[in-house]
Amino acid sequence: MCSFPPAGPQWEVVNVSAGAKRVEQLDRVVIRFAGDSGDGMQLTGDRFTSETAQLGNDISTLPNFPAEIRAPAGTLPGVSSFQVHFADYDILTPGDSPNVLVAMNPAALKANLADLPSGADIIVNTDEFTKRNLAKVGYAASPLEDGSLSDYAVHPVALTSMTVGALAELGVAKKDGERAKNMFALGLLSWMYSRPFESTLRFLETKFAKRPDLVAANKAAFQAGWNFGETTESFTVRYEVKPARMKPGTYRNITGNQALALGLVAASVRSKLPLFLGAYPITPASDILHELSKHKKFGITTVQAEDEIAAIGAAVGASYGGALGVTTTSGPGVALKGETISLAIALELPLVIVDVQRAGPSTGMPTKTEQADLNMALFGRHGEAPLAVIAPKSPSDCFHAAIEAARIALKYRTPVILLSDNYVANGSEPWLLPSADELPDISVEFTTEPNGEDGRFLPYLRDPETMARPWAIPGTAGLEHRIGGLEKADKTGDISYDPANHEHMVRTRAARIEAIPVPDVEVEDADENARVLVLGWGSTYGPIGAACRALRQRGLPIAQAHLRHLAPLPANLGEVLAAYDKVVIPEMNLGQLAHVIRAKYLVDAVPFNQVSGLPFTAATLENMLEDVVKNG
Repeated sequence: MCSFPPAGPQWEVVNVSAGAKRVEQLDRVVIRFAGDSGDGMQLTGDRFTSETAQLGNDISTLPNFPAEIRAPAGTLPGVSSFQVHFADYDILTPGDSPNVLVAMNPAALKANLADLPSGADIIVNTDEFTKRNLAKVGYAASPLEDGSLSDYAVHPVALTSMTVGALAELGVAKKDGERAKNMFALGLLSWMYSRPFESTLRFLETKFAKRPDLVAANKAAFQAGWNFGETTESFTVRYEVKPARMKPGTYRNITGNQALALGLVAASVRSKLPLFLGAYPITPASDILHELSKHKKFGITTVQAEDEIAAIGAAVGASYGGALGVTTTSGPGVALKGETISLAIALELPLVIVDVQRAGPSTGMPTKTEQADLNMALFGRHGEAPLAVIAPKSPSDCFHAAIEAARIALKYRTPVILLSDNYVANGSEPWLLPSADELPDISVEFTTEPNGEDGRFLPYLRDPETMARPWAIPGTAGLEHRIGGLEKADKTGDISYDPANHEHMVRTRAARIEAIPVPDVEVEDADENARVLVLGWGSTYGPIGAACRALRQRGLPIAQAHLRHLAPLPANLGEVLAAYDKVVIPEMNLGQLAHVIRAKYLVDAVPFNQVSGLPFTAATLENMLEDVVKNG
């Protein structure tokens, strides 16, 4: 019988009838699908998430896949998983530990077992628990038989053989039948948690439109899994999770990369400028290129360049030509783009550089998350080369962060680094579609007339309000001007080696970035009596928020503030930091923001760091913060 641990979801029996499955009401569930990288776990999790979104639950997901293109089948390095947390209330994270694990083979079980709480449900594909597969991951005996899983509710299911059997009448080859076992698992879980299935059937019809035999096979496998749940005595309970109370409007489930791409499209429309993306494929940023390439009707041009340097060079050229230039990459690509970013800073041209961070250094762990690139974003260029840096806090926030990055770049004529990361980029959540009228007008006016008193064009004569230089489209009569990386003379833009001019230009470039107005940082302090402030940035928003929420529910006062703008920092940040006895900064690095805060504000900020390639769990932060609040 399925059961949950006492600390897990709270439930009540809502319907019991003789001969029928019992239905229990849950407030939240965390499910993890895990298997070999060829078992379709990402697709299975994505479809389950889409089904769940239709019911109106709040959702947060965590895909986790191997970095190897194709690790040996059945091995630990080849395990791929997808975790989905859904609830009838507002949630902030994909969940700390699964209530349900679907393990397609011994490797999936072994790789994920340590994350399960006592009493969790484990659905195991018994067909894969052969001596050979057990030996691959170091099992001397089957854990299904040696009693090592006695703390869990184990449900042995012959997923592979039942799938092949269900498809036998369709004449499907055994190999194709075995591949459909993920649909059997999806059907079973969809039944268990009362998910709708019509959209999944339509999805299969579209995905395999050119192969009617595969459409029939996958639909039959899904139905077989559903029917198995309905008829077997192994599962005597179904579960329901009611819709969450959410702000009225139209929602869609969206990943961070999708939201960021759509935000760039919106920025192009609202700025009335064509968008040019110069990109080179790199994990985990490539999906932005893929998504933007679908939107040519909005005047979007995407170019897959031969390398990272060519990609940003093309984007800078597009900005020079009057477009919204964008380039996307991850940490290794930012390193390669460094010289051209410095060129854009010297030219004072708008440019958006999207860095979807991953675990480093070097190639590191390409599919794992880390907030590793803050130092590089702030300081990683030769010479004094300041620019603006912002970071989205969640998948849906990537949309608004992209518009904000474009706004700053266009208005203040500066490159802007947008620091996403793998956790945000591939995670998903419900997104309330905004009205186009709600989006800011970020249109710009190009210079069309000479601006000097003598009728000359002065390309570095600045706007007194924004300190931005004029943006003149090449070919505009009378506005010819010199470009390049050599130091510019103030106002004229001529090449200058004058020491005093160089000092003036260096200080001016720094001052104009520091003077960009950004919103004040807001503090969440329910009782206004907290003495500990938790300061975060980027994707730590969810785990920090969940931990602070749990502590407040237990009567422990704690304040939370989260930074979107990292350069320049909010003007009121120093005042906020000074109002608390202790400032704690959790980061998925070795304390990069903490170093900046200590240096700039002389605050003895306490760093709390993790570089495991995985996001913080709320429980980890809750335990740490509880100790800080109680013991100082």
